[in-house]
Amino acid sequence: MFYGAAVWDPWLIVAQIVCLQCLFYLGFGIFSTVLVGSRVAKMSLVYFFDYAAVNASSITGWCVLISFFLSSLLGAFFLVYLVERAKKCLDFVATLWIIHLFLCTSYGGWPSSLTWWIANGIDLAVMALLGEYLCMKREMREIPISRYRSS
Repeated sequence: MFYGAAVWDPWLIVAQIVCLQCLFYLGFGIFSTVLVGSRVAKMSLVYFFDYAAVNASSITGWCVLISFFLSSLLGAFFLVYLVERAKKCLDFVATLWIIHLFLCTSYGGWPSSLTWWIANGIDLAVMALLGEYLCMKREMREIPISRYRSS
C-alpha cells in the first residue's frame, strides 16, 4: 500500500472497524469456548456482554478475564494486517472498546464493576501497545532492492 498520498476513505475505515470488531469477538468466542465452556453447562452472551461475568471472585470469572486478555493479544496481531499503521492503532483499538462498552451497556446496563473497568483498561492498553509495536516493526523492515548487473 502506498502511504504518501493522504486519501480519506470512510468506507475503508468503517470496513476495518467492523472487521476488527468481528475478528476480536470471534477470537473471544474461541477462547471462551475453550476456557469458560468447560466450566459452565451452557454458553451464552452473558459471558460476552454482561459486566457481572467479568469478576475475580470465581474460576469462571477468571476464565472470562483470561479470554478477554488473550483476545486482546490476538487483536494486536489482527491490527498488523488490517490497519497496517502504528499511528492508527490506538484509534482503532479505542473504537473497538468504545463499541464494546456500548454493547455491554445495551445488554446489561452501565458496568458498575471495578474489575470490569480495570480488565478492559488493561486489555485496551495491551492491544494498542502491542499492535503499535508490531506495526512499527513491520514498517521499519528493510525494503528489499534487487540489484541486477548488466553483463
